Amino acid sequence: MFTHLKIKKNDMVVVIAGNDRGKRGKVLKVFPEKRRIVVEGVNFVKKHQRPTQTRPQGGIVTREGSIHVSNVMLIDPKSGEPTRVGRKVLTGGDKRQRVRYAKVSNEMIHDERR
Repeated sequence: MFTHLKIKKNDMVVVIAGNDRGKRGKVLKVFPEKRRIVVEGVNFVKKHQRPTQTRPQGGIVTREGSIHVSNVMLIDPKSGEPTRVGRKVLTGGDKRQRVRYAKVSNEMIHDERR
């Protein structure tokens, strides 16, 4: 199955659909196989935890749930507005590098891993 996503971990995104529409947050986790992401401060769910040694009482924990990647848009690094994401290949000498860019401002989106 095709598992490439244009949204990566640590990207700033805005939710464009659902109950949390308009909220902005950082991407905490990415699940490419399911095409879902976890965004900080969005889609809180309650999870029932059974008692463990670290939490002998057990209880109900509230945490972020995943949302589908189609419900978010990347935030343009230049203007701060939602934008679509494109990909292009930069050639510098004998090196080729794939980069993402914001379609609105044509600004490159820098990955923290590179």
